[in-house]
Amino acid sequence: MIKAVIVINTEGKPRLAKFYEFQPVEKQQELVRSVYGVLCSRAEIVSNFVETDSIFGPDSRLVYKHYATLYFVFVFDSSENELAMLDLIQVFVETLDKCFKNVCELDIVFNYTKLHTVLDEIIFGGQVLETNSAEVMKAVEEITRLEAASNSITLVPKSVSGWRSR
Repeated sequence: MIKAVIVINTEGKPRLAKFYEFQPVEKQQELVRSVYGVLCSRAEIVSNFVETDSIFGPDSRLVYKHYATLYFVFVFDSSENELAMLDLIQVFVETLDKCFKNVCELDIVFNYTKLHTVLDEIIFGGQVLETNSAEVMKAVEEITRLEAASNSITLVPKSVSGWRSR
């Protein structure tokens, strides 16, 4: 099971922190700080896999990728494969690249809901739903289209007693 997905910039500011196991907000902040402390102290040439028993408890692993100014981090237990999680980060980033035409940190900051939509199409409740970037993009485009259609409906007075859509 995936325990958390975290995106942190190189300054230590979390851009996304989604926990799939309940954690109080204070604990979430502490965990994000601990993860950042581990990642920023690692050399660029070491592996992208980290044992995180001391941070997330026993049977926890962390895999990350460093792209430009962002660390993309997945925390998971032993039921998940480390290489599959590394590949899932790649799917997540590729999908974001398709959504934002070469994603950058500002895209994530200003399009927070789309970021969550993409993540929710890939992972839901700590379980992997989709690993194909093209399929995720289809779902995201459909959701965006439906949101735009629902926003274009305006209500006008029908009579004193009710409303009708135009």
